[in-house]
Amino acid sequence: MGSDQRTAHVAGLAGPALVEHVLDALDALWEVSPHVAPEDRTLFALAVSEVSTNIAAHGESELGITVEVDLAVSADDLVATFVDTADPARIDWDAVTMPGVDSESGRGLALTTAVLDDFEHSGDATGNTWVLRRRLAPSR
Repeated sequence: MGSDQRTAHVAGLAGPALVEHVLDALDALWEVSPHVAPEDRTLFALAVSEVSTNIAAHGESELGITVEVDLAVSADDLVATFVDTADPARIDWDAVTMPGVDSESGRGLALTTAVLDDFEHSGDATGNTWVLRRRLAPSR
């Protein structure tokens, strides 16, 4: 990755404001990363938005959920790492599929999985870690 890597860090309580801050940080990274194609920007932003929205909407904790997000753009890939303090998310990854066209919800994880090259989740008593990665096509 080297010195051409650009990064941003966002932290706060899970909720709509945090989602907006994360997307604003991503927009700022795009401004200093002209090598990232519009399609890669759009699809990665979709995945980042879905995960941050899911943490805000579905995360459970007796206390408020805090989230730390690290975003990185390099010549080779786009990476977002979310660390939250929610109870461990219980996800049956084998059951993550796109719902029917009439369904009003349930597309988030399926879309995210479809647009990323790697999507990892781990959870324990301290919270969850979500790592999203999209590889970039080699520059011509």
